Amino acid sequence: MLYYSLPLIAALTGWITNFLAIKMLFHPRRKIDLYFFSLQGIFPKRQERLAEKLGSIVARELFSIDDIKKRFTSSKTAEDINQMLDEKLEDFLENKLKESLPMASFFLGAESKKKIKEKLHEEFQNILPEVLNVFSGRLEKDLDIENVVFTKVSAFSSKKLEEILFSIMKKEFKLIEILGGVLGFFIGLLQLLIVKLA
Repeated sequence: MLYYSLPLIAALTGWITNFLAIKMLFHPRRKIDLYFFSLQGIFPKRQERLAEKLGSIVARELFSIDDIKKRFTSSKTAEDINQMLDEKLEDFLENKLKESLPMASFFLGAESKKKIKEKLHEEFQNILPEVLNVFSGRLEKDLDIENVVFTKVSAFSSKKLEEILFSIMKKEFKLIEILGGVLGFFIGLLQLLIVKLA
């Protein structure tokens, strides 16, 4: 009877081994010093290194400051700003000017308002590229994406880091546990076959 239970024992062993291996990725959260070695989960132990690598990958491969600058200074951005400017100028000349300077609004006809709007728009077109370049340069100076990611990931508690990784890889971790049981079962069958043939 013991022989025939070998596949089940091996399956249970495989499942428990993989379950514990996954748990040991995150636990123990705090370093435990034993006589000849110390014990700590891989992710808590390497959290700072993970944060450093993640910051580097995000800044260089996923979300570089150059990409932001290109978007910020693109023709599409300029078009959007122009459209917004037209709307704001229209609102100012038709509504807000009446509120703040009723007499000026009274003496300005539709044609005058149109000319003022065109002149302001033209002036803004001249300074827009310079404004965008100045602000994109300031953005590059002030926003260190690599450092932001590093600081935030380093500051995560071990529990928070575990929750994040489990939310991303829950199915994969479960699959690893199941595969441990399945492989263990087949190894147990192989052992049973060897015992039978011996």
